[in-house]
Amino acid sequence: MFRTLLGAALTSLLLVCSSAWAGTVLVWGDSLSAGYGLRQQQSWPALLGERISAARLPHKVVNASISGETTAGGLARLPAALETHKPSVVVIELGANDGLRGLPVKAMAANLQAMVDASRKAGAQVLLVGMRMQPNYGPDYTARFEAVFRDLAKTNRLRLVPFMMEGFADQRHYFQADGIHPVAEAQPLILDTIWRELKPLLR
Repeated sequence: MFRTLLGAALTSLLLVCSSAWAGTVLVWGDSLSAGYGLRQQQSWPALLGERISAARLPHKVVNASISGETTAGGLARLPAALETHKPSVVVIELGANDGLRGLPVKAMAANLQAMVDASRKAGAQVLLVGMRMQPNYGPDYTARFEAVFRDLAKTNRLRLVPFMMEGFADQRHYFQADGIHPVAEAQPLILDTIWRELKPLLR
């Protein structure tokens, strides 16, 4: 009897532990998500983990973002990350460095599409995070760049965050000295913007 009860208790404990995390949110981005110039716990993905925990949602956050990452680099790294982390949601925040380097928009779009396809094939939902370019790249390039995210979201029926810095991009005090990377005070604002589209994917 004792052994039977003990065995049942251990089995229940293992089931609880194995189901503690119903899913993993994989943040797949560049320096804007890697927390460039910030302490790790100040970045919006770290704050996302805290918010998910506070909401008692059974998900954990894995931030695999790398500063300087392009869509080509992200695509090359993604298969191994999908195999390792087996995410239920992939937040793709890439493209800014493609734009800053003036890389071909068609190639960026193809890389993003391939990442969407790979993520879905692995059983994950996808949240696409868009970006805007400064006008000095020319109106044609800027328009084509920004359209990529809208078109991909429409074609693939993805949830889209059009611009992660919505609401503060024109306020200099929210950026570091380089004028590109948001400061710690801006991270909760970024999280709020992303959360609106991400939360429905966590149910």
